[in-house]
Amino acid sequence: MKIEIHPPLSIQEVGQRSNQEDSIAQLDNRLFVLCDGMGGHEKGEVASQTICQSLKNWFSEHVNSDGLFTDDMLKESIEYAYQELDKHDDGNPRKMGTTLTMLYIHREGITAAHIGDSRIYHIRPQAGVLYQSRDHSLAYDLYQSGEISYDEMLHFPQKNIVTRAMTPGLDNRMRPDIIHITDILPGDYFYLCSDGMLEKTDNDQLFTLFSSSDTDESKRKKLVDATVKNQDNHTAWLIHIKSVILEEGDGLQENEETTARCNALNIKPFVEDTMNTEVVVEADEEDVTMVSSPSRSHPNTFDSLKKYALAVITLLLVVMVAFFFLKPSPKSEPQTLKQKVPSKQERVQSKDSARKTNKKEISNNAFINPYDTAGNKQPVNAAERDNSPWYLPDR
Repeated sequence: MKIEIHPPLSIQEVGQRSNQEDSIAQLDNRLFVLCDGMGGHEKGEVASQTICQSLKNWFSEHVNSDGLFTDDMLKESIEYAYQELDKHDDGNPRKMGTTLTMLYIHREGITAAHIGDSRIYHIRPQAGVLYQSRDHSLAYDLYQSGEISYDEMLHFPQKNIVTRAMTPGLDNRMRPDIIHITDILPGDYFYLCSDGMLEKTDNDQLFTLFSSSDTDESKRKKLVDATVKNQDNHTAWLIHIKSVILEEGDGLQENEETTARCNALNIKPFVEDTMNTEVVVEADEEDVTMVSSPSRSHPNTFDSLKKYALAVITLLLVVMVAFFFLKPSPKSEPQTLKQKVPSKQERVQSKDSARKTNKKEISNNAFINPYDTAGNKQPVNAAERDNSPWYLPDR
């Protein structure tokens, strides 16, 4: 696939800020980078400039415009940019930071990646917006989860809080959302912009502008006029596709715009029912439930599962405790003392034993007879007489 573009155009305005923290870069009309330095963070302009220049340098040294371009090469380029950003880390707790949007045109189509709330659009005049990168921001996360409505997201007080950004000195690098686009036609526009460009411009206005018959320069001028009173720095790239020539082997790479999770347009609410209760939206193989009224946020499925599991575990513990304490103790059977009836042999042995005992006692206590064999009375020892149970008294 050979893709040619018209001369790219850019916008870079300070707005009502005192300095410019947005940065842009491009290489050979193939690589386009836009970064928004983190507002409120120190040296936001240093972070955005470092990332833009680092990516441009890496691509110029490692990528052949006529060769293949892979996701591994993209990730390697971003890691290189992180390492260059680390060199500017001064240890300040309030670290510098920047968003990132980048687009690279190669022989298999277009690869786009983003971190943060700066956006990438693919707009086909007279057809519609085909791709809008999903913001990595607190406001968008609340909108996607159903906590706030779309209109509330547009005017959310903390809409400038991002959930992903490129910052130095972190072990866990924020990874980009990557998409591969192969459905490209002559006349298509790719529009990269910082959030400052969208303060007073929505998707419908962008589509109307890019679908007009005005020249590219006129469209750029209208965007500048529409954002002249914007508060924040606002920067953009306008990339207009001139021609697309298909080659043998094209079509092997799938166009991911219709299924990618990073495409915000894949979250499309259904029409509200007559009861005006809830709106259900779908996003790439996962259902997300949204509510029409922010006061009735849809229950979180994961929280419901946790509550259910906790209730089941509690019930099981109660049953186990009750079983342990209320379990009846085993009844002790009365132990009847069975009297053993002695056998005949045992009875004989018992009698013999008794006789022997008596004989022994008798031998130990001999008869004391006060008369001799002739019948004459003889003297008896008083102590022996008193202690002997066999003393025979006088006749």
